[in-house]
Amino acid sequence: MKQLFSLILAGMVGGLVVFGAFKSTLTNNNITQEVNQSPQAVFTNGTAMPVDFVSASQIATPSVVHIEAEESEHLANQRYSERRRSPGSIFDFDLNDFFGGNFYGPKKGTGSGVIYSRDGYIVTNNHVVGFADDIKVTLTNGKEYKAVKVGTDPSSDLALLKIEGENLPPMPIGNSQDVKIGEWVLAVGNPFNLNSTVTAGIVSAKGRDLDLIEGQKTIEEFIQTDAAVNPGNSGGALVNTKGELIGINTAIATPTGVYAGYSFAIPVDLVVKIVEDIKVNGNIDRANLGIRGYDMDEELAKQENLNTTKGFYVVDVEDGSGAQFSGVLPGDVIVEVDGKDVIDIEDVKSAMKFSKVGDTITLVVLRDGKKKTLPVKLRKSL
Repeated sequence: MKQLFSLILAGMVGGLVVFGAFKSTLTNNNITQEVNQSPQAVFTNGTAMPVDFVSASQIATPSVVHIEAEESEHLANQRYSERRRSPGSIFDFDLNDFFGGNFYGPKKGTGSGVIYSRDGYIVTNNHVVGFADDIKVTLTNGKEYKAVKVGTDPSSDLALLKIEGENLPPMPIGNSQDVKIGEWVLAVGNPFNLNSTVTAGIVSAKGRDLDLIEGQKTIEEFIQTDAAVNPGNSGGALVNTKGELIGINTAIATPTGVYAGYSFAIPVDLVVKIVEDIKVNGNIDRANLGIRGYDMDEELAKQENLNTTKGFYVVDVEDGSGAQFSGVLPGDVIVEVDGKDVIDIEDVKSAMKFSKVGDTITLVVLRDGKKKTLPVKLRKSL
């Protein structure tokens, strides 16, 4: 995957994934002072009118909650014991302990969440609550609820909670496909435990793939904004000027651990799909196929004496993977996944984007010049 920044720092910082670092040098020559200038939008008739964030803030703010998550002593002891027993483990702690600020005791964190439905479903980030079994949700009116985890999807960093409330104010759902680069957006959350904080910015880019969780399957197509997001904003709302949810704030690019100019949100179209999946299946365990190799081209086709320049050439099959158990062999060329043609590895990834452990997919491979169909039941690799 593409690396957006030269340094990646991944971990928990008060309920916020922090990553990346970029060098920036400011001098007196390139700093300008802006005084009493309100943001403006230019309408099609050429008239400049001020952007009104008041209505959007009033709509969105009641739907954003404060989350306090904590790991029980029992769960902390279990985690510590499992780590000590894990093969090849020579340390009593890992990097997550540093970012959580606690080597052996229970982890704690705070963040934000968005009311998804009137009957108490709340969406947030997995890194805000994934470690916890004691979760408290506080509404903007001060009411507190004990929440339960319906399920999580670490590959997208999303989690779904449920509280026993009635007639809660869900946030209107927008359409992230309609989001335009340059449009104004608001970030609503609880940075540094400052409840119901609203910041504004514009959409800077779409479809960012940041590879936040190295070595694991990830589903990433972030909306990039310059709305100020800080530790505690994670799981909160990115909204448009209509007050509609268009994303869940998740990460920032920073050399310091706090906002430094860019933040990233999971687009709401992806959020809705995964939330509905979690409602049905609970915890989501995504699966890779378990293969390594190269995209086909003329040189590789000539070298391996193959009659195709399209597809994915399998060099190695991972032990214990679904590919191995289904009979995929080194030397096979994958040309279809679930009826979709494969030109390169990106086509394989796209076809398997939402595949889970236990799902069965159908591969068509070229082997010895002939096509062979292989049903593959996805599983965790050993």
